[in-house]
Amino acid sequence: MSRIISIKDVKEMVRNGQDVKNLPADAIITPSAKDFLFELQSNGGGSPHVTANSNNGNGSSSAATDGKLSPPSRLPNSKSPKSELEAFFNSPYAHSLKLQICEMGRRLWQRAYVDGNGGNMAIRVGEDIAICTPTLVSKGSLKPEDLCLVDFQGNQLCGTKKRTSEILMHLQIMQKQPQAVATCHCHPPYATGFAVAGLVPPTCMVPEYEVFVSVGIAPYRTPGTPEMGKLVAELVDQYNTILMANHGVVSWSHNGIEEAYWRMEIVEAYCRTILVTAQLGKTPNTFTPDQLKDLLKIKQSLGYVDPRYGMKECELCDNAEWRPGVACSVDAGAKAAVGLDADAEAAVKAITDQILSQMK
Repeated sequence: MSRIISIKDVKEMVRNGQDVKNLPADAIITPSAKDFLFELQSNGGGSPHVTANSNNGNGSSSAATDGKLSPPSRLPNSKSPKSELEAFFNSPYAHSLKLQICEMGRRLWQRAYVDGNGGNMAIRVGEDIAICTPTLVSKGSLKPEDLCLVDFQGNQLCGTKKRTSEILMHLQIMQKQPQAVATCHCHPPYATGFAVAGLVPPTCMVPEYEVFVSVGIAPYRTPGTPEMGKLVAELVDQYNTILMANHGVVSWSHNGIEEAYWRMEIVEAYCRTILVTAQLGKTPNTFTPDQLKDLLKIKQSLGYVDPRYGMKECELCDNAEWRPGVACSVDAGAKAAVGLDADAEAAVKAITDQILSQMK
């Protein structure tokens, strides 16, 4: 009868200095034990990241929940054997990334940045592979087992549900921008309004927007097509947040999926603020070129991209030329039209006088 090898058995072997490579050929190894063995192999035989007492009782480690696991020393790629890809995809490290995506999905749904099954996310996990969200699943109810593993051609390598139909855009961003480790796409209403209007929000008004976000706009193409991904990818060397005309917004981060999500909060709040400001009937106060230059220095020190680095101070806040402004669009002629017409007033007075004279 074949022996069943559990994670407890493997850990006991490690503690006793036994070689885990010498397991019986016909042994049945449990999934958790396979994950543990994969981490051992990835770390060159050293101790894995998750210890025997780190399980939180529901099959995931407490470290995985907060996303603080370190990646294995050797990551698989699209050419790795199916068994190695499966082992990685089911490892504690990959599980921690899946949990992060699920948490960001919940935030997107709670803030009404997605509707129906809209929106999608991806995290680069190797040279040419990524974990991504599935298609036709609400981001508010994502579970780790819903996620998929794909190569950079969009081929699905692991996962029981079908990968998102818009994965090519995420992968093209990652291929064009090597720093991009995470991408987030959704439909926040105010920012999407600017995208539908074909307008990039004006600058020089709110520090957080200037430091954390740089916004470009890509022309409309059918969602999910290579053409859409190509047009977005062409902008990611200069912008970390792209308005997709008549569609939505996509952002990328060199730090992680949460930062990509944060950019959605920032650009949405800013677009809402701009619309409120435009309704107040007063020309908005803006930063001076020197003030904006200070903010761009902070931005550059954080490693964020922006097309304004190196511009002259006189070019930085030229919203009339470089970015659309928010001034009232009613021109002087239109304003004059709502005033009094002198000839009409004279005619009315003459008629009134004539009627009064006849009555007398």
